[in-house]
Amino acid sequence: MRMRATLAAVTGALALSAVVVPAAHADDEPSTASVARTAESFAANGPLDTVIGDTKISNVVVNGGKAVVLGTTTRKTFTVSFTATDDSGIDWGQAILWHGPDFDHLDGGAVADSSDDRAVCTAVSATTSTCKSSYTVKANTDLLNALAGGWKVWALAQGTDGDYVQKDNVKGFKIQRASKLTVNAAPEPVKKNKTITITGKLSRANWETEKYAGYTDQAVKLQFKKKGSSTYTDVKTVESGSGGALKTTVKAAQDGYFRYVFAGTSTTPAVKATGDFIDVQ
Repeated sequence: MRMRATLAAVTGALALSAVVVPAAHADDEPSTASVARTAESFAANGPLDTVIGDTKISNVVVNGGKAVVLGTTTRKTFTVSFTATDDSGIDWGQAILWHGPDFDHLDGGAVADSSDDRAVCTAVSATTSTCKSSYTVKANTDLLNALAGGWKVWALAQGTDGDYVQKDNVKGFKIQRASKLTVNAAPEPVKKNKTITITGKLSRANWETEKYAGYTDQAVKLQFKKKGSSTYTDVKTVESGSGGALKTTVKAAQDGYFRYVFAGTSTTPAVKATGDFIDVQ
C-alpha cells in the first residue's frame, strides 16, 4: 500500500522548530509571560494567545483572499501575509496553518511555511512591516478528504524591543476539493411544448483515490437562458442523487441554453456547468 504523507506529519520538527516564543521583559511575572515556550511544550499544549507590549498583527490575507482549491493531484503554492506593528519596529514574524477544533486538539496537523523558517518581514515604516510566507500543498500526498473545509492561521510577531503578540486563530480560510458539473438537454431538436430531460453530474476531487467522485444529496439549480439573451434565470432546484447524478424534466418553450449551477459548500467550491443548447421547433 502506498504511504501517504499527511499534514499531521508536519507537526514534528518541521513546524515546531520554527516556533520559539521570545522571552519577555525582565519585569514581567516569571510564572506567566517570562516563561519561554519550547518545542516540546508547544507540541504538548499548543500556544496560548499572548500579548506582551504594544506589538500588533492585522490585515491577515491567505491566498489573496480566495479559498485554496485543489484537484485530485494538484500541487499549489500560495502565500499568507500580515501586517505587524510595534513602536520599535518589527524584528521577525511567523505563521503556521492548522486544522482542528482548536490548537490543543489538531485533527489534521499543522504546517509551517515552505522554507521551514520565519516569514519574510519587510519594513514599510519605522514601526510597521509586511510579513509574508509561502506554503506548498499537494492534494494526493499532503491531504485527506476529511481535511477539506475550514483551516486557521496561527501567527506571531516580535518587535525589536522584545515585545510580541501571539495568536492561535488570527484568520480563517478554506482548503477545498475541486468540483465539476455537467449538463445535457435531450432530445434535440424537440417540438415546442414537448418534454425534455435535463441530466448532469456533480462531482468533486477525492484526494485519497486521485479520482473525481459523485457529490450526493446536494441542492443544484437548473437555469435557462433564451437564445440571444445574456442572462440565465432559475427554473427549479434539483438534488444530486447516487453518484452525483442530476435529472429532471421541463417543457420545451423556446430555443436556449440549460445549465446546472452549484452554490458550493465549506468543503467544495461553487461551480457552473457550460450551457447546453436546445433547439425547439
